[in-house]
Amino acid sequence: MRSALPLLKELVRPRRGKLLFGFLLMLINRPAGLVLPGSTKFLVDNVIIKRQTGMLQPLVLIVLAATVVQAVTSFILTQVLSKEGQRLIAELRRKVQEHVGRLPVAYYDATKTGALVSRIMSDVEGVRNLIGTGLVEFVGGIMTALIALILLLRISALLTGLALLFIAAFGLGLRQAFGRIRPIFRERGKINAEVSGRLTESLAGVRVVKGYHAEAEEARVFSGGVARLLDNVLRSLTAISLMGLSATLLMGIVGAIVMFLGARQILAGTLTLGGFMAFTAYMAFLVAPMFQVVGIGTQITEALAGLDRTQEVLHERPEDEEARRTETVGTIEGYVTFDHVNFAYDAGKPVLFDVSFQAEPGTVTALVGPSGSGKSTMISLIAAFHGPSDGVIRVDGTDLSTARLDAYRTQLGVVLQDTFLFDGTIRENVAFARPGASPERVLEACRIARVDEFAEKFEKQYETIVGERGVKLSGGQRQRVSIARAILADPRILILDEATSSLDSESEAAIQEGLAYLMKGRTTFVIAHRLSTIRRADQILVVEDGRIVERGTHQSLYELRGRYYDLYTRQHGVDANLFLAPGEGDKVPEAAEKPRLPGVAAPSAASLLRGGIA
Repeated sequence: MRSALPLLKELVRPRRGKLLFGFLLMLINRPAGLVLPGSTKFLVDNVIIKRQTGMLQPLVLIVLAATVVQAVTSFILTQVLSKEGQRLIAELRRKVQEHVGRLPVAYYDATKTGALVSRIMSDVEGVRNLIGTGLVEFVGGIMTALIALILLLRISALLTGLALLFIAAFGLGLRQAFGRIRPIFRERGKINAEVSGRLTESLAGVRVVKGYHAEAEEARVFSGGVARLLDNVLRSLTAISLMGLSATLLMGIVGAIVMFLGARQILAGTLTLGGFMAFTAYMAFLVAPMFQVVGIGTQITEALAGLDRTQEVLHERPEDEEARRTETVGTIEGYVTFDHVNFAYDAGKPVLFDVSFQAEPGTVTALVGPSGSGKSTMISLIAAFHGPSDGVIRVDGTDLSTARLDAYRTQLGVVLQDTFLFDGTIRENVAFARPGASPERVLEACRIARVDEFAEKFEKQYETIVGERGVKLSGGQRQRVSIARAILADPRILILDEATSSLDSESEAAIQEGLAYLMKGRTTFVIAHRLSTIRRADQILVVEDGRIVERGTHQSLYELRGRYYDLYTRQHGVDANLFLAPGEGDKVPEAAEKPRLPGVAAPSAASLLRGGIA
């Protein structure tokens, strides 16, 4: 519980007023609930045995009034604390999601998506028992037991003392039991996250699963996880059942002792019949909270275990809270420099070695090389998803490891091969880059990226739902939406990671025009396996085994007849149209004639060809 206490205090502090109000209501509610059992003493001893019939009507009215008070205060308690518990869950979910969203990419690399979803949605659910009805039942039960104890001592100190001995022994046993059951609940949260994570992956990759006829294997893996979860639940149920068994035995033993000694005291004349009946009723209020502790206490223990896991996430440091990130970058010009950069995802396993290069504003830098050579890692470093192990990456002279990422990434645009679209409308996916952009600017970006060519053919046009990950659109259509999103973002640094490699020629031709517009005047980094698409890059970096082995323009590297030459000729052979034909630089691509975003100058034909990737 110690690890959850700071978070629990933080959650309770702004709700102290409502909690105090709830406790005041309990001080009224619980004594009111004891009026009915307490009235039995007067009913038996005074009204029935002594024939004091004048007391009957006032006694009934008092019981009715107490019942009304108990009902009204119970209703208010439920309204106030139960609803506050649900508000707390919503607030905590928002808090955890916001925090998770600010964590570095390395955390996501090491944590399954399903596990994060479980942390955000499931782990916080039990917290309602710390604020809502669980708290009412738990604290209210203890309060009732204390009041009942005072009344019991007044009726018979001997009987009460003996009962307390058994209850104290039971309480010590419960404390040990809850100490043992809490790790079981923590383990359950972990298993549930793992099972949910695998299920999420399986559903997301359903086409791969069906394509390889792996339904049976996925069912086997899921069944294994469910079996582990079942084993955990069964162990917790065993522990809870043992506590319930102990509580039942306690009730029976205490009841037998009270019956035996109470009867002897009545016969001896030291206890009245009404007093004995009231004692029996009060004893139920003293022992009943023990049963509540088993049920509500288990829920609270599970809630605290969930808070422990939530606290673990909240203790992860957001990437923008690193002490060295103090520099707020202004408007970026686009000078990007790698200065003797080394990088390793895991200590002792470097993937980049002494990488140095410079990209100037408005230029295109292409990264080529075999898969696993380190190209995507270099892109990740430019996007500040990771930081170099050694060396420095500078943007406009500012060490990127000291830059505030919120200011930097707002000027960064990314178009990936595996385009990610949210399950929303076409308009919403384009506007994701600039949520506050006007409808006109969104439509303008769509026209430049040729999204209008297919979107306006749909019945709902730009309000068409694209489905999860854009599954209702073709690969080319998804890529055009991604380009429109980047155009709307108007970034100063643009990253194109295999943006067209999976498309057919017709789709690629349409997309290239949008990319040409997008790349104009920005510092662009391109990863491409189709070497024909990067022939006009200002510099080409050939990367192998984490090192830059060659650099230059397409023509200089081709004439060098080194590694780039081998890669190119392996794809294309000796191409008679390898170099630009005379006058080709004077052709005006259609993209230059497309509409422009307000405030963005039209690129010249020559610069479009120079800045484009095809």
